[in-house]
Amino acid sequence: MSDPQNMPSLSEAQMEIMNIVWDQSETTLGEIWRELHSKRKIARNTIQTLVSRLVDKGWLSYRAEGKVFHYSAAVPRQSTMQHVVSRLVETAFNGSAEGLVMALLDSQELQDDEVERIRALIERAQRSSR
Repeated sequence: MSDPQNMPSLSEAQMEIMNIVWDQSETTLGEIWRELHSKRKIARNTIQTLVSRLVDKGWLSYRAEGKVFHYSAAVPRQSTMQHVVSRLVETAFNGSAEGLVMALLDSQELQDDEVERIRALIERAQRSSR
C-alpha cells in the first residue's frame, strides 16, 4: 500500500469515490456511478474519467474480470484521513488542533451520543499520551 504523503492530493469528487471504494472494499465503475447518481445527477463518463485519474495517480488499483474492472483502494483510508486532517490543521488552522475542533463544534449541532463518543476519544488520547 502507498503512503498518502507521497501521493497527489484528492479533489472532493475523487474523495467521494475513494469513500465508496473504501466502504465496498472492491467495486465496479457501474456501482460507483449508481451510488453517486442516487445523490445527484452525474454522467457515467465523468465517473469513468475520475476513476481513471485515481488509477493513474496510484490511489486505486484494479483487476479485470472479462470486460468488467473491479477497483480497490491502493491506499488505506485511515492513513489518508490522518494525512488530510494533518494538512487541514497545518494550512487552515495554523497548526492548531484546538482551532479545528472549535470550528467543528461551532459549525455543527452535535447529538448527545456524538458528544459522549468525542469525550471518550479525548480521554483515550490523554491516557495514551502519558
